[in-house]
Amino acid sequence: MSERETTRLVAWSRELRQVHERLREALSVTRSSLADGTPGEAATRELLLYCHGFCAALDGHHRGEDRTLFPAIAAAHPELRPVLRSLEQDHSMITHLLGGLQAAVGRAAPPEELDQHLEGIAAIMESHFRYEERQLLSVLETLELDAAPGEVLGPI
Repeated sequence: MSERETTRLVAWSRELRQVHERLREALSVTRSSLADGTPGEAATRELLLYCHGFCAALDGHHRGEDRTLFPAIAAAHPELRPVLRSLEQDHSMITHLLGGLQAAVGRAAPPEELDQHLEGIAAIMESHFRYEERQLLSVLETLELDAAPGEVLGPI
């Protein structure tokens, strides 16, 4: 195996960590926009923008994992199928929570309600990311997967 191939293999674990960090930052920016307390319509527009970007990025990340990354891991490491099923269940739960947030933003829910949605997403997302990293980072260091990072881990 060449140095370039080794670098690409190890890069999947690094790519996953970086995507998780960018999603954590996006959530933090979204929560900060809510906490800023900009009055009225301007705050709603700003929150819509941040929520749309964050929700699209998180959903895209999970779709890429479900469509490309997890099948590759399952093929190379069938013993991890229960872990992958658990992670996919988390993805489904997070999708549901994102839908609730988007609906609340769309109807201009009060800041307290929006913060509750964001808090719930933050808790599940962080738990999911930590579990995923504990279970998969070492596997990703040796996974042979010839695909673009955006296809595998989402557009962020």
